[in-house]
Amino acid sequence: MPLRGLLFDFDGLIVDTESPSYESWNEIYREHGQELDLAQWADVISNHDSPFDALENLRLLVGDADFDAQAAAARRNSRKNEITDLTELLPGIRRYVDEASSMGLKLGIASGSSRKWVTRHLARLGIDGHWACIRCRDDVERSKPDPETYLALLDCLGVDAAEAIALEDSPNGIASAKAAGLLVVAVPNSLTRLLDLSAADLVVESLSDLPLTELIRIAGR
Repeated sequence: MPLRGLLFDFDGLIVDTESPSYESWNEIYREHGQELDLAQWADVISNHDSPFDALENLRLLVGDADFDAQAAAARRNSRKNEITDLTELLPGIRRYVDEASSMGLKLGIASGSSRKWVTRHLARLGIDGHWACIRCRDDVERSKPDPETYLALLDCLGVDAAEAIALEDSPNGIASAKAAGLLVVAVPNSLTRLLDLSAADLVVESLSDLPLTELIRIAGR
């Protein structure tokens, strides 16, 4: 089947919001003489329904005495937004969007974040007008790693899974896309390159190193 759709994750794939999310918590952890375990945090990436609670975990590590959970959460969220608002598009993203548009491919975003978060950053980065459809955690009952987000996006685009490629950066995102029947290309960022992405059909170090036409050829499309 010819390729008709190119589906993007958002956090960590279009823009690296995942490193600020982790590092802002780790700043708070280090203030209390602790380190946020990346292996524990990995379940949170692209998984809004993860049972891991970084604030509760820190409280358990340091004990209740003199731990102001509300203040710690507020400072962390402020710091996360401060760092994230300085981020730029990850390498190769703008070129991929432009090339895919010129090829007539339908572009979509499947995100485990809220629509407000995604659209705010797309507008900030100047690429908000390129997407035929966006599906976020607000639009589904079960977020990633469940396939519902990708299935909803495919339905919105009117594209079959066999006619699309998904670009992801995390194990949960890869699991979601694979369960939806998609061919998945993993593009790790500075944080997720430390995780197991072997479930993807192809792992690419950076989209800036691989033109879209070449990726399509390698993917057998």
